[in-house]
Amino acid sequence: MKIVILGGVAAGAKAAAKARRMLPDAVIDLYTDDTHISYSACGLPYYIQGNFSDYKTLLVRSPEEFEAQGVHIHLQSKAIKILVESNQVLIQDLQENRAYLVEYDQLVIATGARPIIPPIENVNLKNVFTVRHIEDGIAIREKALNSKHATIVGSGYIGMELLEAFVELGLNVTIVEFAPFVMSVFDEDISKLVQQQLMSVSDGRFEIMTSELVTELYSNKNGEVTGVKTGTGKEFNTDMVVICTGVRPNIEFARGAGIAIGETGAIKVNKHMRTNIQNIYACGDCAEKTLQIDGSKVWIPLGSTANKEGRVAAINLSGGDEDFDGVLGSAVVRCLSLTMSMTGYTEKKAKIAGFQPVSVTVTKYDRVGYMPDVNNITLKLIADKTTGLLLGGQAVGAGDADKRINTLTGALLGKLTVEEFTRNDLTYAPPFSPTIDPLLNAAQLLLEKIKKD
Repeated sequence: MKIVILGGVAAGAKAAAKARRMLPDAVIDLYTDDTHISYSACGLPYYIQGNFSDYKTLLVRSPEEFEAQGVHIHLQSKAIKILVESNQVLIQDLQENRAYLVEYDQLVIATGARPIIPPIENVNLKNVFTVRHIEDGIAIREKALNSKHATIVGSGYIGMELLEAFVELGLNVTIVEFAPFVMSVFDEDISKLVQQQLMSVSDGRFEIMTSELVTELYSNKNGEVTGVKTGTGKEFNTDMVVICTGVRPNIEFARGAGIAIGETGAIKVNKHMRTNIQNIYACGDCAEKTLQIDGSKVWIPLGSTANKEGRVAAINLSGGDEDFDGVLGSAVVRCLSLTMSMTGYTEKKAKIAGFQPVSVTVTKYDRVGYMPDVNNITLKLIADKTTGLLLGGQAVGAGDADKRINTLTGALLGKLTVEEFTRNDLTYAPPFSPTIDPLLNAAQLLLEKIKKD
């Protein structure tokens, strides 16, 4: 059997490794336009910050290690076109600038996503970066170590991680965000709280401009960025700019082959990660997801999901029978000792999905108040008013916010109601939780609100 995998990093590399274990006699070739094959892209902000000095720490497996297992790696090789009728892929060698055809029996598309670049005048200046590849992290850290001011365009997960990194490196930072508040993936009340808590520890080291966009970049005679202009006419100097305005799936060549694209704009797949074309699979950030709460289609690009999907695709193309049921949208990010985490529906998205959401928000200690390392966390819990079904939650604070969200994910997966969840028997000891955990406290208040309504 000839297996061709397009793309590496999380999904493609996982598919290759699993397929090799499942099919020891198969011929496996992996093509990626990247210069590395298997690495932790999520770790780039922490390399930039200096949590570790060698970028090679991020590398999970080298091309040589794959080759030793019989997986043939082709770096800087980009998929241009899929010829479905002849089971072939047109590959462009980016180093030699030549194109050639490769045949396949089974094809896995794991081409990930690419950064969205806003329509900013002069956006291609030197020292304007995105964060996607190993080389991006190396270049950003090198420039940051020789800069005084950095501009971050966008304030999602990567923007928050870079804010922490640049502040820890001693830079002054300006965030420019189009939405009214940072972290707009949360409900607005939680986003507002995040912004307030961040600004409370700013000490003049960073500024957040919201409801604002970058329209133009200024440069010196060497073509290096030196300044920023916004839509309201504000101007300020900067040494570097990082674009963190989101990503979109790499699916154009798949669309051209007649592979179905889902309602989210990513490749449509079933539970086996199969596309609508026989013997073609898709996984990772290029593939559409199913939200396990109600079966709706979503596109949430996360490395953890990509690994799971790559494994499932490999099992099924190898003759196995494995389902990937979907995601809950669980995520967590840290910025300057503030943890932000969420899972499931936000209140605003639950309304759009047709639910009648009801919510409560509580602020509590994350452990018993007399403990020396106690901190506040704010929890927002959301349920459907009609059925009482839990729909999602958000947590923010200097304390252990993420473990409450991790607990909630099990309830969402089990499709528990708020009333059922209040019977949960959570652990208690003073260093870990109050006698009634904040999550249970929020659930009890939400149940009272539902019954009252």
